[in-house]
Amino acid sequence: MANNQGPQGNYDPAGSTQMFRAFVDEGAPQSQQAADPVASAGPRVGLIVGVVAAVVIVAAVAWLALA
Repeated sequence: MANNQGPQGNYDPAGSTQMFRAFVDEGAPQSQQAADPVASAGPRVGLIVGVVAAVVIVAAVAWLALA
């Protein structure tokens, strides 16, 4: 049997490596912005406020049901 899995024609593996590095470099500024503690604090505060509000509503419904 012949091994037909090798590269065909003028395949340049360094070209795909350069393209991959360019792709990674394009995404680098976005990952640095996500590491900003001020930007990531917003969703956490909203989640905490939502949980507290849900607990208050459940407690109020339970109090009205038992009263």
